[in-house]
Amino acid sequence: MFEAFKTSARLALIVAPLLLAQPASSLAAGYPKQIQAAVDSGVKVVKTFPAASSLTGWVLSEKGHYSLVFTTPDRKTLIAGDLIDENSRNLTSRYAEQYIPKPDRAALLKELIRAPHIVEGAAKNPKSVLYVFFDPNCPYCHYTWMALQAYERVGLQIHWVPVAVLGPTSMPKAIAIMAAADKTAAFRKMEQSGGLGKPAPAGFGADTHPQIALALRSNAELMDKFGIGGTPGIVWRDKSGKIKAISGMPRLSDIPAIVGLPEQKNDDPALAKFR
Repeated sequence: MFEAFKTSARLALIVAPLLLAQPASSLAAGYPKQIQAAVDSGVKVVKTFPAASSLTGWVLSEKGHYSLVFTTPDRKTLIAGDLIDENSRNLTSRYAEQYIPKPDRAALLKELIRAPHIVEGAAKNPKSVLYVFFDPNCPYCHYTWMALQAYERVGLQIHWVPVAVLGPTSMPKAIAIMAAADKTAAFRKMEQSGGLGKPAPAGFGADTHPQIALALRSNAELMDKFGIGGTPGIVWRDKSGKIKAISGMPRLSDIPAIVGLPEQKNDDPALAKFR
């Protein structure tokens, strides 16, 4: 249910501001006025479908994110939230599973492999490859790095894919790493020194390194396409070949299944809360 409430909040953030200013063209449009206002602001209507209680469901898309809203039969009222039926079933979740397009993760993985990244771990013939979106200001990315070090020693290769989404200092910190002559060394120095809370380095802004800044923004867009809502974002191919993606630091007990390697003991007290 918590995930459903988060979905509802995101729907409200997308739609609610658009209700404040509805253009005159809405009056003559084929869409209800609220939907037309969203379209005029850049939201795309992907499809419509009949929903419970004679409502109309709308699949909307904005910047790679899909969401559901509903309109009443008279087209005068828009509902952005969870529809719960008389048996306490969350119909919004069911409609999302049925009508929201699924990402082509095979194509996204190819794009991810080509994305600017830092390679750490097994350099040749890795036993397993993991892809991790990280932000230099993300403490849980740091915990993930700590938890994966033992697996790197037994054959794991990690592609650390930088993004800058957690504040104004994320961009210069990420640029400094990606602009380094040895990106892996710069990345490891940050992690080993606990550099998460340090000030952003001077001379590494989007204005001085526009191509790197563009690459970081592209990485963030790719993270969105995978449906990853925050860092760390972890992508991998499981033993059956299925491509999976999760947001957040996994529990230590879940890591062997993710990386496809035997469990590695880790007694670091900093990771106690993830056991």
